[in-house]
Amino acid sequence: MPSFQRAAKGALADTQQRRNLAHATATIRAKRAAVVGEVADWEALRVAGADAKDEALHHLPDYLEQLEANLTARGATVHWARDAAEANQVVIDVARAQGADEVVKVKSMATQEIELNEALEEAGIAAWETDLAELIVQLGQDRPSHILVPAIHRNRAEIREIFRREMGRAGRAAPEDLTDEPARLAEAARLHLREKFLRAKVAVSGANFAVADTGTLVVVESEGNGRMCLTLPQTLVSIVGVEKVLPTFADLGTMMQLLPRSSTGERMNPYTSTWTGVTPGDGPQEVHVVLLDNGRSRVLADEVGREALRCIRCSACLNVCPVYERAGGHAYGSVYPGPIGAVLNPLLRGVSSDVDKSLPYASSLCGACFEACPVRIDIPSLLVHLRTQVVDEASGRSAEAAGMRAASWVFGDHRRLEAAQRAASLGGRLLGGRTIRSVPGLGAWTQARDVPTPPTETFRQWWARSHRNDGHTGEDA
Repeated sequence: MPSFQRAAKGALADTQQRRNLAHATATIRAKRAAVVGEVADWEALRVAGADAKDEALHHLPDYLEQLEANLTARGATVHWARDAAEANQVVIDVARAQGADEVVKVKSMATQEIELNEALEEAGIAAWETDLAELIVQLGQDRPSHILVPAIHRNRAEIREIFRREMGRAGRAAPEDLTDEPARLAEAARLHLREKFLRAKVAVSGANFAVADTGTLVVVESEGNGRMCLTLPQTLVSIVGVEKVLPTFADLGTMMQLLPRSSTGERMNPYTSTWTGVTPGDGPQEVHVVLLDNGRSRVLADEVGREALRCIRCSACLNVCPVYERAGGHAYGSVYPGPIGAVLNPLLRGVSSDVDKSLPYASSLCGACFEACPVRIDIPSLLVHLRTQVVDEASGRSAEAAGMRAASWVFGDHRRLEAAQRAASLGGRLLGGRTIRSVPGLGAWTQARDVPTPPTETFRQWWARSHRNDGHTGEDA
């Protein structure tokens, strides 16, 4: 993937996408502000949410073992996956054991992160996305550009064309007279998906939360497709990032107030599904839970960066970010876009690639993301922390690092500093007030700003000159 800055240039030229993003994010922002304003003490709720997540993260091994024990006691099979390959293999093995050549999926960031669909396709198993926005992205052979609204960059006319062109290749075709009315588009998606729901033997989900003291998994969604996936197939595989654990069921109450308000701007979401292992005669009779690491242990080991693991994937930070609103999600090169993606991706993957080392700079550090975050993740501070890692990774090879070493040498001795000041004042007199527009080797710095013109005399020189009659010298200054 190219760096964020290079990818964003192309996105900024797409005026249709910018209009779509501006309209969608402004609508969600207004809805969120209205429902958050109804809460008497929203800040106290944010603190409670952050405390619950911190408690889980600070004692994560204990809570994960408790979660595993409770899931196992209620009939689920728990798998531990160190990386994407191990998690994908579990799903492939389960599907093959059931003789399934297709699975239906609930919207899940974790499965996108590990590229499960691609792994299943290589194994000869079709994966059908059932969330409307994810269906649009899949049929359009596109990539998600928003955590909550993956097809936020598409408008209704574009969606109609995708449905008319692609639905027939993946199952039931779209009606010939399909229009771009939202109700007609939703109807076409329902008819297309229903046959897949009814014949699927295996479903794959993620989980918004995993409650340790009861072994309960929770999926929050808006369309009912998740409920269909979680109840109709005989086998269910849930891939859960280890950071999704909550200590107690009471903590879930806090999260269920924070998440819908912060994500869709609703007091409560339309569908909340909870399941605890296997219930005989009701729902899937074989339940597998994959507890996924995939870099999270490395993030947890970072005393500053671990704060990012509080994230509940509400996307509130995306909707208030001026950079995201203009560049869109694809420029971030990951399923995690926006401010939280700018910290999560480098933390999970390291800062060795072009895109990951550029992401910490994909921000104006305005602080709007921190104000919107329901679990008080200080994203601006994390971005600065990651910028430090990027500079350290460069090991002093950059022009900035060379400049800092030179400054350290000059400031290390007053004689060198005074000599540099005399040279600078001489340069100022030679320039005669002219402005330096660029400096070779510092293109990125001087493309957008002028270099300050050196003064014609230093403070010491001014003091000595102006107080000569008082008997003072430059040494007094």
